Amino acid sequence: MAADTLYDIVDPRFARKVLGSARLEELHTGCRWTEGPVWFSDHDCLYFSDIPNQRVLRYVAADNSVSTYLSPSNFANGHTRDRQGRLISCEHGTRRVTRTEADGSITVLADRFEGKKLNSPNDVVVTSDGSIWFTDPSYGIISDYEGFASPQEQPVHGVYRIDGQSGVITLMVGDFVQPNGLAFSPDESRLYIADSGASHDADVPRHIRAFEVVDGGEGLKDAGPFAVIDNGIPDGFRVDSDGWVWCSAGDGVQVFDPEGTLAGRILVPQRVSNLTFGGPRRNRLFITATTSLYAIYVNARGAQTP
Repeated sequence: MAADTLYDIVDPRFARKVLGSARLEELHTGCRWTEGPVWFSDHDCLYFSDIPNQRVLRYVAADNSVSTYLSPSNFANGHTRDRQGRLISCEHGTRRVTRTEADGSITVLADRFEGKKLNSPNDVVVTSDGSIWFTDPSYGIISDYEGFASPQEQPVHGVYRIDGQSGVITLMVGDFVQPNGLAFSPDESRLYIADSGASHDADVPRHIRAFEVVDGGEGLKDAGPFAVIDNGIPDGFRVDSDGWVWCSAGDGVQVFDPEGTLAGRILVPQRVSNLTFGGPRRNRLFITATTSLYAIYVNARGAQTP
């Protein structure tokens, strides 16, 4: 895709965040719904989900190869890494959050709250204190396509925190229609959470909400809507080292400044589900979009992650 059709520059500052000579590369295709990209810098590779096909795939940058890392995957969706470099995954099929240990064994971190099964954990992040935050919409239990059609046991579609020391699970927010992607500001003073409920109800706001982190990282204070997606719905997103938010959208990747003002777009041929920064300098944006995995180099770096 040529540079003149690749970017939509809304704010001149966005032009400094992208590279005119960069090209959008399709690295892999043939999936049904790609999601959950996570970069492993020490292995120079990216893991991402093909949810309906029950696969976690691995892209290796050295030779541009893609192979199957895990199948069946329990309809795994979002992934991240913890502070020890272990893979943390959200599984629709088992309605749980898991950790893959160094020996390949699986540790269940959360599958119930107050004695009832979770809905279908969707996306997940880890903070510097080792705590794990995840969203729990109902996408994995409303049909057999991305999980197993099942009764909902939780009274809300919540956002939860797993304490990094005790492992205690706490409901942090319970008023979302469908909480989806989430990410912290670089200093972890603010948490952003997307509501993708417009996927099934056109009247739901297509926005990302902001929350101030309080009580030593154990509480949230609602700061209201942060940004609105004007094409499609907000799904997965990441924050760069300057605090700008790079969000999935129907027309590609929409980029917002730290005040929530739309600055520009990277236009992608397919509907984008999620994205992450990777590469040795964290300046290669990997994009999962419907059936394909894309990548593009940008003039920005992802906020530091494990």
